[in-house]
Amino acid sequence: MWTEIDAHISQVTGEEFHSLHRRSVSGGCINQGYAVCCDQLTYFVKINQASQVTMFEAEALGLQHMLQTATIRVPKPICWGISSDSGYIVLEWLEMGRGNTITWEEMGRKLAAMHKATSSQGFGWVMNNTIGSTPQINTQTADWTEFYAKYRLGYQFQLARRQGGSFPQEKELLAALPILLADHQPQASLVHGDLWGGNAGCTELGEPVIFDPATYYGDREVDIAMTELFGSLPAAFYHGYNEVWPLDKGYERRKTLYNLYHILNHFNLFGGSYQGQANRMINQILN
Repeated sequence: MWTEIDAHISQVTGEEFHSLHRRSVSGGCINQGYAVCCDQLTYFVKINQASQVTMFEAEALGLQHMLQTATIRVPKPICWGISSDSGYIVLEWLEMGRGNTITWEEMGRKLAAMHKATSSQGFGWVMNNTIGSTPQINTQTADWTEFYAKYRLGYQFQLARRQGGSFPQEKELLAALPILLADHQPQASLVHGDLWGGNAGCTELGEPVIFDPATYYGDREVDIAMTELFGSLPAAFYHGYNEVWPLDKGYERRKTLYNLYHILNHFNLFGGSYQGQANRMINQILN
C-alpha cells in the first residue's frame, strides 16, 4: 500500500517521494492517521476502508473550494485513491502550534471572509459527503428552510428512528421550521460544516487553520453555532468574526436549532444520552 501511495504522491507533485518514516497521528474519530516523511518532506495521510474513498474525494473537493476563496488556511489536498483494500487521502502537513488572542481574532475575520463566498445554485453542494461517518445529503435547493428541514433535520430523524430513537415532538418541530426561520433569509455561504474546536487551530507560525470539513453551501450561522456546541472558542474569535460580518438578529435563538443537527448525528453515531439531549433541545426550541 505505502509503495503505491508514495508513487501517487510522486506522480502528482512531480517530486520523487519514498517514505522513510511513518508515525501514527490522530486522523479524527473514524480514520487512521499517519505522518509520512522523506528527507525534508512530510505529508499527512488518512486511511480507511476502500469503500470510504468517496468520503476522501468529498473532503478533497471541499478543501479545494475553501482554498479557492483565498481566505482562511486549510491543508492542501495532494491526492487520494484506493490501494488494495484501503482508501486514502494525502494532505499537506501543517506543523501546529498554540494560538493567542491575535490568532483567534484573525481566524474569526478569515472565516467571515470565507463565508462571503456564495453559490448561485442555492443551498447544498455538488456532491453528498459525510458528517463524521454519517452520509450528509447535499441536494441543491433554492430555499434554506426546505433544505434544512429535509436534508439536515429530517434525514437525521429518519436515521434515528431506524436506531430506535424516540423524539415525540419531531413532527411538531419540522412543521414549525417555516415559522422559526420566517424572519431569516440567509445567503448560501460556503461553510465548513463541522466546525467544533477540534477542527480549528493555528500553525506553529501563528496562522489560523481549519480542517476535516463537511463542506456545503448553507447559512453561515451553522458554523458559528457549532463552535459553541462543545465549549466555545476563545472570545477573540467571535470578536474578529463580528468585526467583518456581524451575526444577524435572532442568532441566539437559531443556534440551538442548528446544533440539534449535530446532536441527532451524535445519537445516530454513538447512541446513549444524546437522545435525551436532543429532546431537551427540541423542547427548548418550541417553547
